Amino acid sequence: MKKRRLVAILASVAVVASLFAGCGDAAKKAEEKPTSDIKIGLSTDEGGLNDKSFNQAADEGIKKAKEEFNFEYKPVESTQKEDFIPHLQTLALTENCNLTFAIGYQMQEALKEVATSEEAKDKHFAIVDAVVDAPNVQSLVFKENEGSFLVGVIAAKTTKTNKIGFIGGKEGPIIGKFEAGFIAGARAVNSDIKVDVRYADSFGDSNKGYELAKLQYGSGCDVVFHAAGGVGLGLFKAAKEIKDAGNQVWAIGVDQDQVLTVTDEEKKPMYADVILTSMIKRVDTATYEAAKAVAEGKFEGGKTIVFGLKEDGVGIAPTSRGEISEDLKDIVKQNVPNELVELADKYAEAIKAGKIQVPEKPEEAKTFTAEPLQ
Repeated sequence: MKKRRLVAILASVAVVASLFAGCGDAAKKAEEKPTSDIKIGLSTDEGGLNDKSFNQAADEGIKKAKEEFNFEYKPVESTQKEDFIPHLQTLALTENCNLTFAIGYQMQEALKEVATSEEAKDKHFAIVDAVVDAPNVQSLVFKENEGSFLVGVIAAKTTKTNKIGFIGGKEGPIIGKFEAGFIAGARAVNSDIKVDVRYADSFGDSNKGYELAKLQYGSGCDVVFHAAGGVGLGLFKAAKEIKDAGNQVWAIGVDQDQVLTVTDEEKKPMYADVILTSMIKRVDTATYEAAKAVAEGKFEGGKTIVFGLKEDGVGIAPTSRGEISEDLKDIVKQNVPNELVELADKYAEAIKAGKIQVPEKPEEAKTFTAEPLQ
């Protein structure tokens, strides 16, 4: 009898335990579901979500807001311009998103068409790197020339050959600002510097970035800055091959701290020994703030928000300031000397104060001069 009773008690405990486990799983699943009725969508440009740069930064900003406000989030990847309009329409109209992001200046005309349509006039939109004049669109733009100026200073002070390079994605006003700022910053500390400029006509073709970088390093450049999304991965690969062969060359990343974001399958930095620094463009901050505004019911369309040095919207990579987590200190080093970081900071303060006007057009940058700062 006692034995039967013990078995019955153990069976009851097991049933109760399984019930509680089931409740725990249900509660966990409930927590994972959005508690907000807000839905936010994002359409990338041709570089895709995992470009380790521009689109990825935009995605991360929205994910940060999602963690805070627990809304539903749907990103879609564009591989060509023909995807832009259908993707925006699907997100805004079919998916019924409260806010739809268009990532990149290439989406300007597509967003204008969709956002001003009769069907979408009550929807909210945001675009990065372009201005769309519509009451339901928030335009998020950056002073890329200001941040690029700082890495131009660093490049010109680092080169041993007096020749540096720039790889752009597609020619136009936005990438032109990166080029102009980089050239102007380099000329601010060395008016005799030579800058080899090449364009990939792509934001996703890493093989093209590899080819262009090989040509630039082969022509005598020893520091190359890219503003080309996924194309930059080819630049890093070329720099690594050359360094491993015994010649020290450097690459400069863009948008994110690419020493940290470009990793292998084990999430370890792949190019920490060849990425000198990165020009940070805080696209994640811009997308986070817009998503947060929608979640809080405070979104304002019909306005343009500018992110420059004053607004902490651009700058140089945190790892260049020695901001490296303990678990990465064996892999990631501060490649830029402190005195050079300090010099870049002095130029940043001069720009903020209006003492230096950084050109936005490459043709203006080629004759740029500035009083040297010590």
